[in-house]
Amino acid sequence: MYQLLKGVAYCHEHRVLHRDLKPQNLLINKKGDLKLGDFGLARAFGIPVRSYSHEVVTLWYRAPDVLMGSKQYSTSIDIWSSGCIFAEMASGRPLFTGSSVRDQLLKIFKILGTPTEESWTGVSTLPEYRPDFPTFKPIPLETLVPKLDADGIDLLNRLLTYDPDKRISAEEALAHPYFEELGKHTGSSDS
Repeated sequence: MYQLLKGVAYCHEHRVLHRDLKPQNLLINKKGDLKLGDFGLARAFGIPVRSYSHEVVTLWYRAPDVLMGSKQYSTSIDIWSSGCIFAEMASGRPLFTGSSVRDQLLKIFKILGTPTEESWTGVSTLPEYRPDFPTFKPIPLETLVPKLDADGIDLLNRLLTYDPDKRISAEEALAHPYFEELGKHTGSSDS
């Protein structure tokens, strides 16, 4: 997971959104080195704010803001995808397995709870937001990903934060306590 976030941080530092992070686009060699692959949907970002297509990222790894029609997004969409991959790595199965955009949103809501203006400022202004979405209460992620310790669950929650403006950045995630032990075992935090 650390290597994935290092790759994402590198892209973001160089003003590139990958926009299609999923397990199939993670290349791992015999030494266990991870590289990001398939930059076919990647785009440069910067000032002014760019408006992008919402047809990005394989459905199961697509951020809820994109699913709800946001065309103004940034690095946070890659962070959401990274969170989905993290959960899948820890549990052995995808976290959100929707068969359509609406089904994907409902799968997310059933686990994280239905977003409200209190939990995600501006959600009701998104083009595909519906005030009649079914209301679900969040399920504790530790019940779905029991192999993660408390720090792992905290990191996962920060990666899968609804509000894209409050979602953790790749750089912040790399400094998360979940990776503290990594530095102790390798003698550095670069693994």
